[in-house]
Amino acid sequence: MSRFLNSLFGRVVIALIAGVAIGALFPHAGEALRPLGDGFLKLIKMVVGPIVFCVVVSGMASAGDLRKVGRVGGKAILYFEAMTTIALVIGALLAWFIHPGAGMNIDLRTVDASALNTYTEHAKSLKDVGGFLLKIIPDTIADSFAKGDILQVLVFSVLFGSALSLLGDKAARVSGFIDDLAKALFCVMGFVIKLAPLGVLGAIAFTTGKYGITSLKQLGLLVAVFYLSCIVFVCVVLGVAMRIAGFNIFKLIRYLKDELSIVFGTASSDAVLPQVMRKLEWLGIKDSTVGLVIPTGYSFNLDGFSIYLTLAVLFIAQATNTPLSMHDLIVIVLVSLVTSKGAHGIPGSAIVILAATLSAIPAIPVLGLVLILPVDWFVGIARAVTNLIGNCVAAIVVAAWENDIDRARAKRVLDGESGLEFIPQAPSSGAVPHAPAAARAG
Repeated sequence: MSRFLNSLFGRVVIALIAGVAIGALFPHAGEALRPLGDGFLKLIKMVVGPIVFCVVVSGMASAGDLRKVGRVGGKAILYFEAMTTIALVIGALLAWFIHPGAGMNIDLRTVDASALNTYTEHAKSLKDVGGFLLKIIPDTIADSFAKGDILQVLVFSVLFGSALSLLGDKAARVSGFIDDLAKALFCVMGFVIKLAPLGVLGAIAFTTGKYGITSLKQLGLLVAVFYLSCIVFVCVVLGVAMRIAGFNIFKLIRYLKDELSIVFGTASSDAVLPQVMRKLEWLGIKDSTVGLVIPTGYSFNLDGFSIYLTLAVLFIAQATNTPLSMHDLIVIVLVSLVTSKGAHGIPGSAIVILAATLSAIPAIPVLGLVLILPVDWFVGIARAVTNLIGNCVAAIVVAAWENDIDRARAKRVLDGESGLEFIPQAPSSGAVPHAPAAARAG
């Protein structure tokens, strides 16, 4: 019991329970705790951009062969597209057969559209591929870091890392400085992670206090179908991918339990991005592969979000009695393949991307988004958890594909072998924290 209470996972679980209790029994007090959750997420976002920059640049500078970096990136994108397509199809099929919105008979003339104004404004920039491509290019280097746009930071990081790799020994001092800066930033992240229980407490207490536990009943079937979809995707689709790579999905989930508990409490996978990258390196994956696959996956491999995208679109069609043909279903999946890539880094991203998707499918009313606003937080939890697991699986699969993972070490770490437990501190070397050089892959 004492081991559980002293672990980060244990403290986060206790914070979750306490947050629900405070929000349910003292709603106003629960709402007043919102700054704890918001503050924790702001602290995380404060260092995410610089950490991604340092990890990607350091990994590429040490990789040596830029052709290998390009090959890893290409395989990652290929994997992302395959998984995104499967996720979109799963969401669409479950909604098609279960009909979670059937029988609601919503008359859109009685719906207040004012709540959508903010989201539809953001959606205007995501209606075409050209607009998305321009969006990933930062206006200035400082702007990408200031906005915390991971994809923009990644674009600059890849260019800068490629330059250092080509310069070789001439850039040794710059590479050394970035390595040292990464160690300092991970120390900062270690301090912030200790505050995770407070962040979870504030986020859960606010949500429960504002919406109430019974708020799930309003759209309970939609929430239930979505959670079922995520479970099927993780256990079956990602489970098969892990098995092909030679590993077990449930052991990976156990290995990531601390990070998953934080994501569950905050409904944000950003909160654990740096720590997840460290844990994957500790697992035995080369830092250059982790540094390229994970940040890219945050914009291109949103498995949980992809499931919800098609599920929510069909739910709105069913709730508003909008008839859909099989052709419409195929169009929804194809349009979602494009719009799902713009989700990360946008305020209210789920509603924004849904608005962009619906605007490209005239048959389904955009106004129907108002129906799902009350449960967006609750489905956001499963979205974020599924996204995180999906990205970690992607890193392992791509690493196995490229032979960039120490399989023996990975199996020992996932089995929980004594002496190989992850210690959330700054890395003692440029790649795997606290791991001997012989344990590094590749």
